[in-house]
Parts: sequence; structure tokens; C-alpha cells
Amino acid sequence: SARFVATIKFTPSHEYIKIDGDVGTVGITSHAADALGDVVFVDLPALGKQLEAGDSFGSVESVKAASDVYSPVSGEVIETNAELDSNPGAVNESPFA
Repeated sequence: SARFVATIKFTPSHEYIKIDGDVGTVGITSHAADALGDVVFVDLPALGKQLEAGDSFGSVESVKAASDVYSPVSGEVIETNAELDSNPGAVNESPFA
């Protein structure tokens, strides 16, 4: 059977989308996480939220700054990384997780 490797695409504003089949995982790049510094809060979208490409769907706050996060594609939020509620610093440890 054929195996497909997930494809990762990047935006100029330092978001990424990792595409695996018909599901895309969106986040911020390592560069963005490093530029923000220690992340202390992540605002995640609601499940079921419909997004258009370019929509702001959340934010990432650090001790230095706050930054909106933009959707690189149109689609529906079907899952969020719940770990970020209690451990927002995970963005710094592993942005692509």
C-alpha cells in the first residue's frame, strides 16, 4: 500500500499548515515562537468554527508581545490542541506538534 507523507506549507506571516489527507494542522512556525519569546497564553478557536483563508482565529501571547494567528486556508475547526490551555509554553518547546 502507498504511504503519503504530510505536506507542510508556510505563510509569509509565519503560520504553517501540515496537510495529511483532508485534515490540516495549523500553527505558528519555530521562527514566530522564537520571536515571541516565552508564550504564556494561547487563545484557540471554538470547535466547529468556520474559517476563511486569512481570518484571524486566535492569538498567542508572550511576556514580550501578543500576536494574532491567521488561517492559511478555509475550513472548519475539528480539533484544537487542548494541552495549550494548561501548558501554553509547549508552543516554544515544539511548534510543529
